[in-house]
Amino acid sequence: MSEMTEAPQTTGGHAPGATTVSRRTLTRDAVVASICGFVVVLMLGASYAAVPFYNWFCRVTGFNGTTQVATSAPSGAPLARKIAVRFDANVAPGLPWKFEPEQNEIEVRIGEVVTVFYTVTNQAARKTFAQAAYNVAPLTVGAYFQKINCFCFTEQTMDPGEKRQMPVVFYVDPALAADRDNDGLKTITLSYTFYPMRDPAPRPVAAGEGDRRRGNL
Repeated sequence: MSEMTEAPQTTGGHAPGATTVSRRTLTRDAVVASICGFVVVLMLGASYAAVPFYNWFCRVTGFNGTTQVATSAPSGAPLARKIAVRFDANVAPGLPWKFEPEQNEIEVRIGEVVTVFYTVTNQAARKTFAQAAYNVAPLTVGAYFQKINCFCFTEQTMDPGEKRQMPVVFYVDPALAADRDNDGLKTITLSYTFYPMRDPAPRPVAAGEGDRRRGNL
C-alpha cells in the first residue's frame, strides 16, 4: 500500500502573516488619527486668531473703511484740493445716550489737520460705559483717513445725566491725491456707532481698609 502524506497542521492562534498585516493596520490608523487631531487643533487655533488678525489687517491696510492712527501731522503744507467730510453718529440699542456731531459737514483741504466735536449726553440715571466703532465711506478711503486723536480710541464712561464734547483730530493723507482711483472723490463720510459695555467689576477692598473704616465710626 502506498503511504499517505499528511499535511502539517497548525496550532491555535493567528498566522505570522496575519499578525504583520494587523500591526500595519494599527500603525496606519494611529498615523491617520494623529493627523486628524493635528488638523483639529490647527483649525481651533486659527479660529481664535482670526479676529485679532482681521483687526490688525484692517488697521494696517484700511480695509473695510478702517481709519488709520497718526502720531503727528503731515510734514508738508496742505494741498489746494478740497474734500467735503460728513459726520454720522449712531447709538446701538440698549445704550441710553444721545450722540450727534456739532457739524454735519465741513470742507477740508487734503493734508490739513482739523478738529471737530461730537456731543454725547447720558440720558440714564446711572453711570454708563460704551465704546465707539468707526469707519469711513467710501471704504477704499480708510487707508488715507488719519486720526491723531479720537474718543473712539478708548472706552468712554458717562455719569448720570452728563453731557460732554468729544473731539476728533484728523487729516486726509496727501497720498490720496496720487491715487488715480480717487480722482473724482468729492465726499468722505466719517461714521461712529457707540456700543454699550459692561460695568467694570468693583475693585476688592484692600486688606485692613475695612477695619480702618470701622475704627473711624
